[in-house]
Order: sequence, then C-alpha cells, then structure tokens
Amino acid sequence: MKKILLATVAMAALAAPAAAADLAARPTYTKAPVLAPVPTWTGFYIGAMGGYATVEDNGPDGGLAGGTIGYNWQQGAVVFGLEADAAWSSIKATGVIPGFLGTFETKIQDTGSVRGRIGYAFGPTLLYATGGFAWAENKLSNTFLGATVSDSKFHTGWTVGAGAEWMFAPQWSLKGEYLYKSLSSENYFANNIPSGTLNLHTVQVGVNYHF
Repeated sequence: MKKILLATVAMAALAAPAAAADLAARPTYTKAPVLAPVPTWTGFYIGAMGGYATVEDNGPDGGLAGGTIGYNWQQGAVVFGLEADAAWSSIKATGVIPGFLGTFETKIQDTGSVRGRIGYAFGPTLLYATGGFAWAENKLSNTFLGATVSDSKFHTGWTVGAGAEWMFAPQWSLKGEYLYKSLSSENYFANNIPSGTLNLHTVQVGVNYHF
C-alpha cells in the first residue's frame, strides 16, 4: 500500500509542472476596444444661423437671423459642398437729408447667398473656404414734413469667405464663418437716387443637423 501511495504522489508531482506549462503555452485573448465611429461630412444638412453685419464707409449695420441648407461630398480628408442661406435682417442706418427738412432711412430687409465650399477635415473639425452668388433686398425711405415715401430694390453680386465647423455629436455640428459681400448699385425713386455699391462684412454662427 505504501508503495502505491508513493507512486501516486510521484506521478502527481511530475504531472503538475506539465499542466502548468500547458496552461502557460495557451494563448490568451482580450476583447478588442470599441473605437468611436469616424465622423463623415457626406450628405444633406439643414440648420439655423444668426449674426451681425455692417456696410463699409459708415453704412448700415445690424443683426440677421435665418436658415441654411446644403450638401457635402467627402473624399479622404477633402470636403466639397454646396450651400444656400437666407436671413431676415435689421441692417439699417438713418440720417438727415442735406438741404431739406427731412430724414432718410436705409435698411437691408433680407439677404442670402448660394455658395460653393471646399475644406479639409481634421476628424470632427472642418476648416473651409467659400464663395459664390449673394443678394440683398434694401429699402430706402425718405420722410419730409411728416410724409414718408419708400422704394425697395434687389441688389445682387458676389461673396467670399471662410469658416470652421465642428461635429460635436453624431448628426449635429456648430459653425462660425465670415463673409464679404459686394452687391451692385441700384437706382431708387424712378432712377433719381443711386445707392452706390453695398459692401457688407458679415460674421455669423449656426447649428446644422446632418442626415
């Protein structure tokens, strides 16, 4: 019996290192980390925007608010896009009519643009340049001895600018941009009063939802 017990203990002692070596040789597996999805700028988007604008040479200034719609294409880190926006505005100035007992007010009632965009994406951040067609509806009012006459004209021209956009959630982005708009002169009140060229500096921010 003692011989049998000794033999059993000896076999167990020999088997233990082999079993440990076998366990050490087996590969260990770890769960791969879950990576956050890389944001893509491709697709349609709509949004709301607002800002402030001023006309050169001590012209009208004021706020604006409106909406945006656009589409992006992304190739690697390069992003191309088309965007249109329109906004109601309170960009206005008032003054005295020289030589008359009256006052005047000029007010850009609404403005907008249709622009191309090209930019470079750094993950969720997009830096871009933009340019295209711009327009504004301007109203000129003259008041004399309590009576007011008004005339409205559409001014058209071009715009260029630059901006940055940040994808802060899977389908939401926040942007800020600067636009320079140069709009043609128009003649008011039966072509008797020319307006001169309207050159606007606009700073605006917005939030977009991407489909």
